[in-house]
Amino acid sequence: MTLFGSTRSRVRQDHALIAPDSFVNCTLPGWEKTDAVVLISPHMGARFTQFLALMNAGAGAQPARGGVERVIYVLEGEVTLHAAKNEHLLTTGGFAFLPADGNASLKAKTPARLNVFEKRYVPLAGVAPPALRFGQEQAVEGVPFLGDADAVLKTFLPIEPAFDLAVNLFTFQPGAALPMVEVHVMEHGLLMVEGQGVYRLADEWYPVQQGDVIWMASYCPQWFVAMGKSSARYLYYKDVNRDPLQG
Repeated sequence: MTLFGSTRSRVRQDHALIAPDSFVNCTLPGWEKTDAVVLISPHMGARFTQFLALMNAGAGAQPARGGVERVIYVLEGEVTLHAAKNEHLLTTGGFAFLPADGNASLKAKTPARLNVFEKRYVPLAGVAPPALRFGQEQAVEGVPFLGDADAVLKTFLPIEPAFDLAVNLFTFQPGAALPMVEVHVMEHGLLMVEGQGVYRLADEWYPVQQGDVIWMASYCPQWFVAMGKSSARYLYYKDVNRDPLQG
């Protein structure tokens, strides 16, 4: 039971923990019959946006415009990806990279809940922009992180210069942890998909659980350990492959 006037959510200069008890629905242009929960955005100092899209059956999403690229991950339900004259069904665990200024749209076949990352694409001289990508996380091979079989990483997008972002799924067995406190230029947006643990952000330590969202600014010290009796999984975004002076 949540005490009156209390929440686990915290917003700091270089990080934030947004717990489900403080989620607020809104509407977004281009998303029909859909409620959104905007969790991370430039209004808090981030260089990207992360939101939940709560789609009713038959709801649709038009392509993003203005140079914005989009990565979706299906948390629940089924959506159809429409690109050119082709249709692709994405079920729970499905993901898709929708290039900036492309023509790919979405249609909810059933009520569906999506995690969405968006950012403005940063071109790289001499390199063509990336193309549409999609798949199911169940078909992606997991790789032990730095040799630790209890911390397995699934990478959804190719590690190629064309991509200026990465979206990955990390699974930790109980007791598994990041091997160091990371401090780096990449920025993160993160959704706890399953389980629980403790996240260190800057000089604070936060119990986290399924449904929580975390923002980590560049150079925010960060570390995680999984706790409890079941595995912990989180989906996360980071910016990659660009000179920091580009923006």
